[in-house]
Amino acid sequence: MTGKMFFASLTRIASLQGREIVTKKLDRKEWEAGDYVVGVVDGPPPGFRTIELVSGRMVELVQGDSVVGAFGIRHATLEATGSFEAIGADGRMAALTSAGLFGAVMSRAFMLPALLPLSYGGHVTSGGRKLQMRDFIPTVDEVEYKCPTVLIVGTSMSAGKTTVAKAIIRRLKERGLRVVGAKLTGAGRYRDVLGMSDAGADEIFDFVDAGLPSSIGPPEQFRPRLHQLLSRIAKTKPDVVVAEAGASPLEPYNGDTVLDELGSRVRCIVLCASDPYAVVGVMRGFDRRPDLVTGIATSTIAGIELCEKLAGIPALNLLDPTTRPELERILSERLGV
Repeated sequence: MTGKMFFASLTRIASLQGREIVTKKLDRKEWEAGDYVVGVVDGPPPGFRTIELVSGRMVELVQGDSVVGAFGIRHATLEATGSFEAIGADGRMAALTSAGLFGAVMSRAFMLPALLPLSYGGHVTSGGRKLQMRDFIPTVDEVEYKCPTVLIVGTSMSAGKTTVAKAIIRRLKERGLRVVGAKLTGAGRYRDVLGMSDAGADEIFDFVDAGLPSSIGPPEQFRPRLHQLLSRIAKTKPDVVVAEAGASPLEPYNGDTVLDELGSRVRCIVLCASDPYAVVGVMRGFDRRPDLVTGIATSTIAGIELCEKLAGIPALNLLDPTTRPELERILSERLGV
């Protein structure tokens, strides 16, 4: 390999930096989601040419550089879909997310720039066996999750969930509460939970900490990983957890599994909407009534009025400082704090 080697943020749980990276090309029947692999930039990077490092910092790659990431699946409604299972015999793939989720692109939104082109450079190995994300999950005794939770869901990706999570964390921290920020579903991207930390969260977690490159997969496989993650969160003894379910609960990211597992611990549901009409669609499809609508759909008075008219639920633009008293009232009423 020529060029420099970088470690994408999906490797942050593995401490691979500083170790000798030994690669081996494996037969396709041995490939699994969560395998650590090396991708070689095999063409001039087009629109997307950056990778998120383990620190959360973005770095620009050039042809010939290598990056360590993980095989996975992405199914984004507004950007791109792809899977490691769709990689052809030529080994051509792409970085489906900047965090280093690798797979072949299956479809891409018309307005989205081309993704970083990579070729399969082999699996990362140690002692002759491949390394996987799940190899680096700490052993945790399962404890019951009893934490009062604010759950933030969306009508789609890029609806404003992380921005809203940060605003809510700030309000709760001003009350002197111990707050954990978490991203329970989605496709790996470290900067989302780092933003929660910047907003004041005492601890941050996401599904990468449970050894998952994304939360797409059969519920029976996702559920045990979710139990581990919730146990780790519970052990930090937060007063409140502000949890984001990436994408929409109707998309294949196991958002419905999260709601089922959290049950009555969800004290407040905040729906971030990209469009007022999508609010009604998610409510009908998911059979849950949120406590508050916010996000891109509430950017204007017209959007706020339409959300409230269609759904009969309070709608607030949380970026508007005048909405702060109403947000605090809703949080106090739902959380009892």
